Amino acid sequence: MRTYLVVIDESTEAEIALRFAARRAVKTGGNVEILALIPKPDFVQWGGVMATIEEEARERAEALVARAAGTLFTESGLKPSITVREGDGPKIVREMIAANRDIAALVLGAAAGGPPGPMVAHFSGSDAGNLPVPLMIIPGALDMDAIDRLS
Repeated sequence: MRTYLVVIDESTEAEIALRFAARRAVKTGGNVEILALIPKPDFVQWGGVMATIEEEARERAEALVARAAGTLFTESGLKPSITVREGDGPKIVREMIAANRDIAALVLGAAAGGPPGPMVAHFSGSDAGNLPVPLMIIPGALDMDAIDRLS
């Protein structure tokens, strides 16, 4: 089944990328895989404090994914696959694409203003030609009508 991999965070552009991917999945009979990344925290000398920081980051990411999955189901009827992982974002994305041959495209949202964000910058840079799937960068300035029309 054609699957669109969407990397999300708490940004507006991530919501736009998710909406675009969901609409494409509905139109192509596919599915959506939502990936929330947890950055590795800076080292904290006290183990208990470090564990608390890591647990709070995981809980925030899981809540974000749950909200996104609920919105996706409400708007499109799709029940997405959900992954929450900690570590280097580009490496995790590549591992997921390599492990799942159904992933048809990587869908990322670009900020409406300012720099595009680290994932868009990484995958649209000099490494773009090495992806085994198409990269879809959804402009953050698109409104819902434009997303619906383009998807």
